[in-house]
Amino acid sequence: MEFVIGDDHYLGCLEQWTPSNNHTLFEELDHFISKNAGKHILVFISYDIKNHIENLETRCNDTLNFPEILCVVPEKKNKFSAFNIQENNGKQSIEFHAQISKENYLKKVKAIKGHIQKGDFYEANFCYEWQAIVNQFNAKKTFQKLTELTNAPYRVYADLANHNIISASPELFLKKRGNSLFSSPIKGTRARSIIPDVDHKMKTELMESEKERAENIMIVDLVRNDLSKVAKKNSVQVDELCKVYTFKNIHQMISTISCELKENISFSELIKATFPMGSMTGAPKIKVMEIMDQYEPSRRGIYSGTIGVIQPNGDFDLNVVIRTLVYNKLKQLLSFHVGGAITMKSSPEDEYQETLVKAASLFKACES
Repeated sequence: MEFVIGDDHYLGCLEQWTPSNNHTLFEELDHFISKNAGKHILVFISYDIKNHIENLETRCNDTLNFPEILCVVPEKKNKFSAFNIQENNGKQSIEFHAQISKENYLKKVKAIKGHIQKGDFYEANFCYEWQAIVNQFNAKKTFQKLTELTNAPYRVYADLANHNIISASPELFLKKRGNSLFSSPIKGTRARSIIPDVDHKMKTELMESEKERAENIMIVDLVRNDLSKVAKKNSVQVDELCKVYTFKNIHQMISTISCELKENISFSELIKATFPMGSMTGAPKIKVMEIMDQYEPSRRGIYSGTIGVIQPNGDFDLNVVIRTLVYNKLKQLLSFHVGGAITMKSSPEDEYQETLVKAASLFKACES
């Protein structure tokens, strides 16, 4: 096993865990973390854990078969610089196919807006999948290229027994430092341009967009409510609201919310209070998740979940799994999801084009 999470390089596996019983899943998770206190623990949590937190069900077919939760205690940790890529490994020929047609996507967005009009929810994150069959997938080369394209702060490379994960996530789900907990949801996206004036215009347009600010603020309110379940009284605060950050390939609108934690809150209690993240669900969260399972053509799996590291002192950083390629080695199936927030002001065509903006770096990373 080999992993890159952020700027750190982890090798080997001293111990790993996946749930043996869905009824005791969270107890098992806390036990594994407690048993390995003082060590680095790599954590992979799939979106479908929502079904064990709330009374929900996912009916979509699971094509990638990634575990619902996986924890790994690595043997070694080093600083990561770059992989030594052997260029004689041959070229990749990857042709992705969307698992929903554009026409069907537009119809579903219109139908989702109908739910908003009826008052079922205010905002919903709607996602769909792209797939390709790849006989020889060069995961390290793809990760290196994706990193060069994005320079994402919460990047992940994971070489597991049956899967590769290559992620260029710009989004923080949860960060714990001592007794403080932080979350930084992203809502609002614009492409970058190599022409400075056009790039500045795109960033300004995002900063001034009433629609994007409204989407972001709705999720900020949801996150404040989630954090209040585990926070000391009156400690939840918005540290930064709707600030636009520029990444190598994209502009994003990000807010940060924080709190001081109650005493003796376990890791699983934090997950149950806050997962899935509001930026990947919508508001109100439970109703949106229930209805989106009827509209989304593919199971999300690790997409919309979280990957991160629990440090030996108990602090941790957990990302939001977006801008992420997942490869099932046994099926030779390469997959990624894209999505976006649907509100009453959403234009179906604009929403579709935004998914392509988010997918662009993944397509480019897979080019030979």
